[in-house]
Amino acid sequence: MTEGRLVLAATPLGDVRDASPRLSEALATADVIAAEDTRRLRSLTAALAVSPVGRVVSFYEDVETARLPKLLESLRAGETVLLVTDAGMPSVSDPGFRLVAACVEAEVPVTCLPGPSAVTTALALSGLPCDRFCFEGFAPRKPGERAKWLGSLKDEPRTAVFFESPHRLASTLADAADILGPGRRAAVCRELTKTYEEVKRGSLPDLAAWAADGVKGEITVVLAGAPPRSVSVEDLVSEVSSRVSAGERLKSAAAEVAEAAGVSKKELYDAVLASRKS
Repeated sequence: MTEGRLVLAATPLGDVRDASPRLSEALATADVIAAEDTRRLRSLTAALAVSPVGRVVSFYEDVETARLPKLLESLRAGETVLLVTDAGMPSVSDPGFRLVAACVEAEVPVTCLPGPSAVTTALALSGLPCDRFCFEGFAPRKPGERAKWLGSLKDEPRTAVFFESPHRLASTLADAADILGPGRRAAVCRELTKTYEEVKRGSLPDLAAWAADGVKGEITVVLAGAPPRSVSVEDLVSEVSSRVSAGERLKSAAAEVAEAAGVSKKELYDAVLASRKS
């Protein structure tokens, strides 16, 4: 029996010319195409002048779990299943993770056709450091949960990328300015690769004021990481001592606190010992 495989395929964010030749070939030859939106799939194949020969099934969030058994059956029967979402890479804040996990569990081969991603495109355009970054998915909708989430980014040194809806963007940016401070910089990337692409860069208060007038389109926000904390070894002695009192070993506690603060592990360890003698 021929071994089937799952193929994850990135699709254009907006401009169909970003589609790769491999994507066109995969759309034309796959036995099954699992599409987040079958109407969007038809528009894509028409624009690419591709006529799929395989079966097309819908695969959006509400039916993702229910579709798994049938798709796994197809894969075990030796068929190639192509997974495409509306734009960008499947599984990245789009359907796909559950199917990939099920294939891994069933030892079914999984491969990927790389291509457009709003995350890395926005990061590259932001003008902010991108040697290290984290992706946060969609910002929480409820104000309380959003405030807690923003608080978790207060000391995050990496650049953070997240998605937001246009009608919540202004309030999210205003909350970010309050919680993270007015000096934190960000970039709002709108309608990437499309006709009305726009990238606004600036401080959080400035961007919140801009967004208050109303913003349309698909939004990706890139948030600068927290500036390094200015702390001395002496400032950290009490933190290490508290952790040791709670049951941690001095050496490991000093090492973890020093690494997080960016100071010498040996200096902090020695300072804790000196404080005990005094």
